[in-house]
Amino acid sequence: MNKFLRIFILSLLFLSCSSDLDFNQVNDLKLEPVVVANLASFDIQANKFVVGGVEQPVTGDVMDFNVFKDSNFNEILKRADLHFEFYNTINRDFKINLIFLDANNSPLFTIPFDIAANSSLTKTEIFENTKLDLVKQTKKVAFVITLLPGTPLTDSSLGSLKLRSNAIIYFVIQ
Repeated sequence: MNKFLRIFILSLLFLSCSSDLDFNQVNDLKLEPVVVANLASFDIQANKFVVGGVEQPVTGDVMDFNVFKDSNFNEILKRADLHFEFYNTINRDFKINLIFLDANNSPLFTIPFDIAANSSLTKTEIFENTKLDLVKQTKKVAFVITLLPGTPLTDSSLGSLKLRSNAIIYFVIQ
């Protein structure tokens, strides 16, 4: 009886149900991944706007931005949401421009930020369709920080200007 039971169970393992597989379904596959990535950040102390005892009304930085050099990346990129958070604990207003530059250092697009003294600012810029196509030409990014008129800063001025930013990137892969 024990031998019969083993043979019966073993024979059940060789029986299975199957159906025709439709491998053409792969042609209808559409993946839509979403990626969150950190972009830029800074923390500038108030006294860094003073050089040699003289207030510097404009400062900035230019960075290479090679994100769009891969044509495959550009093809599947469908939308990008850039999120910015500024914290200003300095007793002065600031104007900041984030400038997207092409290979010839010509501006493609500018995102302006007006940041009041002792305040915070949150802003999201959405890039899709024509606006996204324009920004895909970006080779460099420039931050231009302008210190607006007010109480003069000194080497002992307190506070800071902070930025945190990230991108939510949407892809469509077919």
